[in-house]
Amino acid sequence: MTTRPLTIGVVGGSGSGKTTVARAILEALGLDAAFLDQDAYYLDLAHLSLEARRLVNFDHPDAFDTELLVAHLTALREGRAIDKPSYDFARYTRAATTERVEPKEILIVDGLMLFVDPRLRELLDIKVFVDVPDDIRFIRRLERDVADRGRTMEGVIRQYLETVRPMHLDFIEPSKRYADIILPQGGRNQVGIDMILARVFMELGRRRV
Repeated sequence: MTTRPLTIGVVGGSGSGKTTVARAILEALGLDAAFLDQDAYYLDLAHLSLEARRLVNFDHPDAFDTELLVAHLTALREGRAIDKPSYDFARYTRAATTERVEPKEILIVDGLMLFVDPRLRELLDIKVFVDVPDDIRFIRRLERDVADRGRTMEGVIRQYLETVRPMHLDFIEPSKRYADIILPQGGRNQVGIDMILARVFMELGRRRV
């Protein structure tokens, strides 16, 4: 690669549809792009018992391996490939498999806490915050965690009240002030996505001159 990739960060609360927005941007661009999800960078808790893992606050910035994410973003921006980790949400620990990610002209990253850490913010050229009402986010999280992550309804509700909601108010909502673009209604806001795409193509045009 001859130029540094354009890096787009997409943040939103749990269940906001930030991954849907990130992939919608990815598909609409029609360009070769790389994708990273901050969920893959939860700390490896294999040294803890399964019961102990369940007690970890996964909605706090300290739950993430931010050092590794910063290192991987930096490497991709410098034109070096990385091996992205994967996470086993049913067992609350990092899986054995990794995914090879090659550097591309565009790099899209999504996650809960991307705007919280200043080191991550510095690596993002365009920062998008997906703003969706709390009740909609909770319903989506409940459906996803029960269907895809092996959780019980009671467990999802308890986790939401004890950690998800408080941590959203403490960390994610305040980080909205760092966004360049705030996208209400998430992936259903086609006008907003079109505006993001226009900004991306404008930035690419500048880099290609």
